[in-house]
Amino acid sequence: MELGVLAALLVAAVALQAYLRRRRYRLPPGPKGLPVLGNKYDIPEKYEWLAYERWGREFGSDVIYLNFVGTPVIVLNSMQAINDLLEKRSAIYSDRPVTVMAYELVGIDRNFGFIPYGDVWREHRRLFHQYFRLDMVPHYHARMLKHTKDLLRLLLATPNDLMRHLRFVAGASILSISYGIDVDPEHDHYVEVADEAIHALAVTGNAGSYLVDYLPILKYVPSWFPGAKFKRDAAVWREKTGLMISEPFEYAKRQMEEGKGLDCVTAVMLAAIGENEDRARHEKNIAQVLSVSYIGGADTTVSALATFVLAMMMYPDIQRTAQAQLDRVVGPNRLPSIEEKDSLPYVTAVLMEALRWRPVIPLAVPHKVTQDDEYKGYHIPKGSIVIGNVWAVLHDETRYPNPDVFDPTRFLTPDGQLDKSAPDPTEACFGFGRRICAGRYFALDAVWTSIACILSTLDIAKPLDAAGKPVEPSGEYTTGLLSHPVPFDVSFKARSKTAEALIQDTASS
Repeated sequence: MELGVLAALLVAAVALQAYLRRRRYRLPPGPKGLPVLGNKYDIPEKYEWLAYERWGREFGSDVIYLNFVGTPVIVLNSMQAINDLLEKRSAIYSDRPVTVMAYELVGIDRNFGFIPYGDVWREHRRLFHQYFRLDMVPHYHARMLKHTKDLLRLLLATPNDLMRHLRFVAGASILSISYGIDVDPEHDHYVEVADEAIHALAVTGNAGSYLVDYLPILKYVPSWFPGAKFKRDAAVWREKTGLMISEPFEYAKRQMEEGKGLDCVTAVMLAAIGENEDRARHEKNIAQVLSVSYIGGADTTVSALATFVLAMMMYPDIQRTAQAQLDRVVGPNRLPSIEEKDSLPYVTAVLMEALRWRPVIPLAVPHKVTQDDEYKGYHIPKGSIVIGNVWAVLHDETRYPNPDVFDPTRFLTPDGQLDKSAPDPTEACFGFGRRICAGRYFALDAVWTSIACILSTLDIAKPLDAAGKPVEPSGEYTTGLLSHPVPFDVSFKARSKTAEALIQDTASS
């Protein structure tokens, strides 16, 4: 029997349960779907967040119900609904769905950002939080600045390799801080392995991306079977995620065993293991926990900085306004420091708008509700996948007028200071409730440092074609759990001879 026929038979039984559930309870509104497959074919393969946002408008509800082949899915399209459920009722909304493709086959079960809510999650998050909480991040500022200096030189030398340079600076900073690894700016093995693992996460991380997520029995299909490409992909991706966890950790551990002093988080964590403790267990935890620093930080940095560059090309007046503030506060003879952040509110507003305008994770990592619940008169079944639509929240016209326009002044008061009453996009783009990103403070400081230093020293512009006309960027973004601009051409030029000398001098500082 072919895989497709077997799947159809199994789907019918699962879908019957969903049909009976809908008749029994008053569920939130949503597209009707098919009798067996539910909304399987209503949801587009790309940019699902736009479809969810559109359905919210069509049904006049910020809570939408979907049926993924028998699995109930609740989409939350407003900050109010997200706060009411994922924040205020976090005791029952903090679990994660265990998707077969990502969790069992690819190996995301080793990443505490995706594992179910429970003791293992608490232990891993507590360990991570010790070293990446708000008051610890300033210890890493010097290395953030060091790698930002590397980025400036690379952008000036080869601007058309923007995405590769951004991946380098993100990876270099995190690998140095977490493992004491000095990264090769050309083709670093550790960065390449981690990027492949992140790609696997981006492809498989959204719940229901694969048929095997609906029909777990398909995981037993041999990889050579027709239609089982997902098994072959999963085998490759599982290897890459495993290498991302083990290789940098083993490097740091080996350096310590050889008596080479390392200034990194791994060294501190390993030194903290007591003589009477289960060392093998603690080492396994450390390796898995620190791998999250790369997954959580690297692609956030790359996407946010790429969006910033794209916006500066498209909105040159905003770029000039930010540069003018940097010139007044910092001057031309040195790079800005994050300690000056309070004196540079416009630069901070540019960062906030980049995160809002094109969010790195348009759909929050799915939650799962652990018991039946009621909200606004609607029944939310136990076991439902619950998705916060970050895109819809950050493009809500009642919160952000003209949301498609890049406008940092939406976060500023008339006198140019940060407006504490403006909706803060960082409250949406790093997850919700007890599953909020534990590395958000690190990521925000790293991105701010790069934005400030780039604006201070470089002019960002559209490149010119052979006829001398500006080359317009497509403005297209990738789809999946993580979203970033598709590669685009850009021009970086030193703002002055003083700026150029300052950039080149950073090679020795």
